[in-house]
Order: sequence, then structure tokens, then C-alpha cells
Amino acid sequence: MRLLKQALNGALFLLLGACSHTSAEQSIAAAVDIYSASDEMFATPYIDVDEWRDAPRRHRYVHGGFEQTDTRFSFYFPPADEYEGRFFQYVTPVPDNENLAQNPDNSDDKIGFSIASGAYFVETNGGGTSAMAGPGLTPDPTIGAYRANAATARFSRFVAEQMYGTGRPFGYIYGGSGGGYRTMGSLENTDGVWDGGVPFVLGTPVAAPNSFTVRMHAMRVLDGQFPQIVDAMDAGGGGDPYDKLNEEQRAALLEASRMGFPLGSWFDYDTMGVHAFTAIYQGMVMADPQYFEDFWTKPGYLGFDSPESLRDARLQFETTITQPLSAHEALEAGLPDITISGTARGAADTAWQAVINNGSVRPVAYVLGEAPPNVGFLGGEIEVLTGEASGSRIAVRAIQNDMITLGVVDPRVISSIKPGDRVRIDNSNFLAAQTYHRHQVPDLSHRGWDQFRDEKGEPIYPQRPMQLGPLFAQGAAGTVPSGRFNGKIILVGSAYDREAFPQFSDWYRRKFDDLYGETAADRYRIWYTDRALHGANEDEHNPTRVVSYTPVLEQALRDVAAWVENGVEPPSNTSYDIVDGQLVLPATAAERAGIQPVITIKANGAEVAMADPGEEVEIVAGVSVPPGTGQIVWAGWDFSGYGRFVDIEEASEHPAEQGQFSTKVSFDQPGTYFVTLKVMSQRQGDVASPYARVANLARVRIVIQ
Repeated sequence: MRLLKQALNGALFLLLGACSHTSAEQSIAAAVDIYSASDEMFATPYIDVDEWRDAPRRHRYVHGGFEQTDTRFSFYFPPADEYEGRFFQYVTPVPDNENLAQNPDNSDDKIGFSIASGAYFVETNGGGTSAMAGPGLTPDPTIGAYRANAATARFSRFVAEQMYGTGRPFGYIYGGSGGGYRTMGSLENTDGVWDGGVPFVLGTPVAAPNSFTVRMHAMRVLDGQFPQIVDAMDAGGGGDPYDKLNEEQRAALLEASRMGFPLGSWFDYDTMGVHAFTAIYQGMVMADPQYFEDFWTKPGYLGFDSPESLRDARLQFETTITQPLSAHEALEAGLPDITISGTARGAADTAWQAVINNGSVRPVAYVLGEAPPNVGFLGGEIEVLTGEASGSRIAVRAIQNDMITLGVVDPRVISSIKPGDRVRIDNSNFLAAQTYHRHQVPDLSHRGWDQFRDEKGEPIYPQRPMQLGPLFAQGAAGTVPSGRFNGKIILVGSAYDREAFPQFSDWYRRKFDDLYGETAADRYRIWYTDRALHGANEDEHNPTRVVSYTPVLEQALRDVAAWVENGVEPPSNTSYDIVDGQLVLPATAAERAGIQPVITIKANGAEVAMADPGEEVEIVAGVSVPPGTGQIVWAGWDFSGYGRFVDIEEASEHPAEQGQFSTKVSFDQPGTYFVTLKVMSQRQGDVASPYARVANLARVRIVIQ
């Protein structure tokens, strides 16, 4: 009887959905009345918007939530003739907003891609910001990690069954960074909700705060040495980044490299900053306050030995607050890097900023009575010494002359700080945090810490009473990731990832193999995207060095769906080695596998061409796609160094698995120049499709004498 009622309601829903908005609302209301939830917290869903929209592609938009919760959702249903019985669900790194996909950038149209792939698209606010959890925060982490998303997925499936009158839709979840944790947590802690997933730029259970602390340590010690490091790792640069470094500098670079920071990714040293460490740092102080005293007072900690570089970097400076600055005033004053309160939302690289931005109007900076001395400040705190906020400490991200920009702050505290209040700027704790990873040695499966173990495998430095990494990971995933999951996955890592290091993906691969043994090949794939960073859109800022991994995600979602639904096995794992913490990829596409095209490029037959002003240099590049993974559908040369690519018509006119492109170039002025070739492949060789166009690039050096 219940099945008959569902079928009748489904027919009514489908019929009325093509009619008036009011009738459509009535049909959904009827469907909601017979919905049965498996999680009592999300027992009562509601719909408050149901309408057809034409952008970015014709779809039926349904918005709603669950009564007595902060969870909200958006569904984007394609017309019936474009629906193939599946959905894609994106999860943000932290609980955010259910309408992010409605404002896509040019390279990541989630709604259009889903519909073009025969799927409806699902997004949620992850339970709302009240569901966020982590060290020092009290909400149940399972709500934001997977329960809100799982409840939404279940209800979306129910609505789709009513709408289309078909059977159970297949479902696929995907997310990056914190969303990668949430994807794995969802697949580990639920059964029957999703059939597969695509976690990407994924950290291990001990990634945070350690991947940030080792990076901060290297940034401090290597200040002034990065130009030669970057040049060594660039095309034709010789490949020895340790040349001309002193003992302390070599040790810091080697420490970061063995932990997994990609040597080729230091090119952005002057702008990459401290990233999410601004937020994570305060969680460290809250969770382990004693460490920040032990660091300076006990043997075995770097601060106790106080090497000269550490003493020179320490700042303890008293002054007064003279003026608070709003975001607008800070920009007018010439302060850079105030984007911590920015508008970028939901992406792997920027979602941590949204946690900080609560939408309130508050100071983002202060003018001081005097300018602190220049010590290469990377971050710290101000302690308020007088006034209403006396005794409070708030985070400082940067110092410029007599102005400071703020980090993660409590609005109630800064609202009570007034001009004339005396403060002390102190980076002692921030400096201490930079070697915290030495005192957080995990189990032997995490190979980046082998450098901190003796010949018996025991830690060589004093260890803290608890591991913070699993706390951070559990706050995101709901449980500490184990590597055990339901369904099938394709894990996508980035070769230049500076936040979730490439060898973190390898940790999961080893876990999968240990757990699933001979059946592992039928459960997962791991693909690396060469030249990709942590954020999918970072190629926009470095177009001749970086590519986006979004097209790889798109193809991975399609391949997981084909694998689950039709038994079509995806292309094989990327072939790679991890050597001293660094990802090493084979030189040819056939050896490397995965799905990304590979380029070899020479100038006058060599990695470096020497020429006179005005003399022509011949550049020849060979391009190939791993067998059976697609065809080259676009290629372009950049001669400017700024990403002004000139199309190679031959590539789009004659798609092929392999190709050779050549050009000649000359430069009139002495100097060092780089010419870049960028290519894109597409599985079906479809030159017109905007989706799943997998990119790579290669550079060659030309020196004009």
C-alpha cells in the first residue's frame, strides 16, 4: 500500500512539476509527508523553494532544510530527458552555505557539469556553522562531518524518485582538503547513502598542524634564500636547491622536504603566506598550552638551545593602540593581505577564511604608537596590558611599519580594545609552534617522521602527552580516518600541494592495500595531478607554472559512476615513487598512467638554450596521453611569462593521443626567459565540451646573453 502511495505521489509530483509553481509546491508537500528518515535528528524535512531555472543550464531548483536544525540544502534537478539516475554531492571543507554552486567561476560549474553528466547536483550548508567542531569546540563533530550531508542525500534520493518515477538513484560524494576528510568520514561511517566518492587534496590523520608548522619553520630559516631554491628547481635550473645554503638552512629545507613539502612548489614563497595556520595555531595553544612554556625552558626543544636565528626572530615589543582600521580603511592605508575576511567560499584552498568571516563589521587592523623592529615577522599575538580588554591576547598576522593586521579573533575582545590601550606584540608562541611537529611523532606508517626517530624507531625529541592531528582530523571527518570505506573511490592528489603534501595520498594507498589486499584494485584508484596545488583555481595566479585539478575531479566522478553502475574499470593508478618525502613521477605518459597528459620539451635540443639577442631558438615538444584515457583537444604556447597562451590550431583540429608541436622564438634583450606549452586532453576527444579537459604544462629556459 505504501509503495502504491509513493508511486501515485511520484506521478503527481512529475505532472505538477511542469505546471504552476504553486502546484509544484503542493506536490512536493505531498511527497514530504510520506518521507521516513533513518536519523531522528533529520526526521522532518521541508521545501521552501521549488522553481525552474535556466542558468547555468536548465534545471529545477529545490531548496529546503530540516526542521529544528540549522541544516539547509539545495537540489538541482535536470529535465527528465537528461537524467541518467545519479547524483553528485559536493561537500565543502567546513560547514558553509548551500548556495555556493549558483555563483561558479569559469572553471568550476558544478551544476552544469552534473547535468551534462546525467546527474542532479546536491549541496548543503553541512549543518550550518553551529555544527563546526574541533579542539576547544563542543558541537558533535558527526553532524557537520557526515550526518547532515547523509540526511540530505537520503532525502534528495527520495525526492528524485518521486520526481522522475524511476528507481533508486546512485550517489557520489566528493570534497577536498577538509572536504576530503568529510568525504572519507562519510564513506567510512555510513552505508548505502553513497555508492562512491572522489576525495581530493586529502590530509592524513596527523597532517594538521604538522604540515603547516614545518612549512613555517622553513619559511623563517630560509628567508632570503628562496630565489636560488626556486631557480634550481625550475626548468633548466640544475635541480640542486641546497647549493649555497648554510648548515641550518640546509637542515630546515631537508626537514620540510622529508615531511613532504614539494620542492618544486617553493616558487610562490613570497605570497603563499601561512595559509590556514592562522586558524590552526590558536587551536594548538588551546589544546597544549604547556608546550609554549616548555619550548623556551626545557632541553630537547629548539627554543631552549636558542640558536641565533631564533633569537633574532623573537619579538616582544610594547606600544599603544592609536587607531582601529576597518577593511576599507586598511586597504586605503595600503595594507596588503587582509583577505582573511574575504568572500571566497567553499573551495579547498580558501574555505578556512570563511570560518573567520562572520559577516560582522569589526577592525581588521590597528595603527600602533610606534613601529616594531623588523624581525621577519610571520605571525604572533598582541597581549592587551591596560584598559577594558586587559589580559586578553589576540592573533596578529602581519606587521607593516606601524600597522598590524589581525588573524582569528574574538569580536567581543576587539570591540573592547580602545585607542590608548597599551599592548605587547609577542611572537614567542608562534615561533615555538614552528617545530611542534618534532614533538608529535606518530606511528611508523607516517614516513615523513622517520627523520625524527632513532635506529630503534623511537622519537629523538621529547613528545607531547597527546597527538593533536587526530583531534583536528576527527573534528572534520567525525571520526579519525582509518582508510576503511564503503563503495568505490578515486583519490586525487596534487603533486605541488603545499598543505596536503603528495605523500599523504600515498599513506591512504598503503592503508587501502593493507585493508583490502587482493580486492583493493576493485575498490580504489589514486591519481596525481602534476603541476597542481591545494586550491583548484590557483592556476589563475600562476598560469605558466600551475594547472587546475578540477577537470581531473570531473573525469573521476564520471569514471566512478561508470565503475559502480556498469562495471567499467577506471584507468589505472598513477605510477610513482616517494623518495625522501618527495613524489617522483615517471617521465612518460605510458609509464606514469593515471589520466593526465605528459609533455617533454626542449629548446635547441636541450633543457636550456643559450642565444644572442634576436637569434631564433627552436622549441620542440612531444605530448602524449596515457593509453585509453583521451585525446589532446587543445594546446597553446606562452612566450610572455604571464599566461597569454596562443592557440595551436592543429591540436583542436586533429585530436589525438600523441602529438608533436614546435615553434621558433627570439628575444631582443639579454635576460632569462621561459616558454611554456600547455595542453588539455578530453576522454572522448570532444573539443567543444567545457568539462573534464585535463591539463598539464611544461616550461623551457632560454638565456639571452
